[in-house]
Amino acid sequence: MSYLVVGISHRSAAIDVLERVALDADAATKLALAVRNSAAVAESAVLATCNRTEVYGVVDRFHAGMDEVTAILSDVTGVPLLDLAEHLYVHFEEGAVAHLFQVAVGLDSMVVGESQILGQVKESLRVGQDLETIGTDLNALFQHALRVGKRARTETGIDSAGRSVVSAGLDAVGGFGGRRALIVGAGSMASLAAQTLAAGGARSVTVANRNYDRAVALAERISGTAIRLADVPVALQDADLVVSCTGARGVVLTAEMIRDATDGRPLGVLDVALPRDVAPEAARIPGVTLITLADLIGTAGGSQADIDEVRRIVGEETGSFEATRRAASVAPTVVALRAMASSLVDSELARLERRLPELGEHERHEVERTIRRVVDKVLHNPTVRVKELGGDPGGPTYADALRELFALDQATVDAVTAAKDPEETSQTPADAARQSGGPR
Repeated sequence: MSYLVVGISHRSAAIDVLERVALDADAATKLALAVRNSAAVAESAVLATCNRTEVYGVVDRFHAGMDEVTAILSDVTGVPLLDLAEHLYVHFEEGAVAHLFQVAVGLDSMVVGESQILGQVKESLRVGQDLETIGTDLNALFQHALRVGKRARTETGIDSAGRSVVSAGLDAVGGFGGRRALIVGAGSMASLAAQTLAAGGARSVTVANRNYDRAVALAERISGTAIRLADVPVALQDADLVVSCTGARGVVLTAEMIRDATDGRPLGVLDVALPRDVAPEAARIPGVTLITLADLIGTAGGSQADIDEVRRIVGEETGSFEATRRAASVAPTVVALRAMASSLVDSELARLERRLPELGEHERHEVERTIRRVVDKVLHNPTVRVKELGGDPGGPTYADALRELFALDQATVDAVTAAKDPEETSQTPADAARQSGGPR
């Protein structure tokens, strides 16, 4: 079985495209379950953040897995496959491993090195475990990715500034010290914004949300004030900083609403929602500074030296993970070989007992011990060496050789993962979509 990633992010698509494929928790669950229940995929996980939607799968064939995942992604998001495919990226096997590690350390984020992504990877793992779409293979991959992310943060200063999309956005909008802030939303991003504002010296923090109880809960944590979403137009009149991060599918803050509330006075607006909460026309209102996710792409949280070192760590950990996988892949062949040898010994001992029934119990026991010792010694070196060599890039071929040389029954061997065909991975989702004419 092989790892496959199909995704779309700020690196492959503009924000207006990302808005069309943005997933809330229910849609992400639907996607993970649909992918897991498809014929070509054995395990699945979905990583959906403000700047990416990615599907991780365990598949036995590249093309079949890619076709299934892209078709389901199109169906769940409602974006036609031909429109979606040109923005998708695909990673297979070692490339998929390296990609998740890069994501976990923050190298693939809008704000390079941002601190939120590791928690989002952990949450994707938890959800997949709860849904039972994640099995042994994806669990191993995600657990290792979490360790890589922690290592990068321990050994480098990649997140020493504590940068996040929110903190970078607040800096871009002109800071927040002494300002009267209004947060629209009460989810994880809003919680981060509230904590950042409260700790950074905002004069006051007001939280508005469609679910008033959630607004109250968040406001209480930071000694702020909670209001209902319907009261936002009035609250805007007293605010000089707005952070909007709801999960709504349409505009929450219209240009007219902001214009009426400001009447030309300065107002900083940070829109970190996907889809966008704030009407783009608000940027043209005198006195209004509007910062969106698109404005934050490429912001760095660490130094170039930190980024280079994190890239080295990702490369090292990818190699280590792949070596472990290769070594593990030879184990079934070794087990099958020893099982076959044990069966042969049992057969020959039974034959000996039939031919020499007069042998006493002591003699039979000594003969059995001698035969088993001889067989163990004959198999010791090749099985130990094949395990040692299994971690090398060509390691699985040694298991293939053992299987051929000893004529092991293929049905008893958990087959070594086939080496991928370079030509097989050359087709992009866009190519597949054009050939198929859309989802089947």
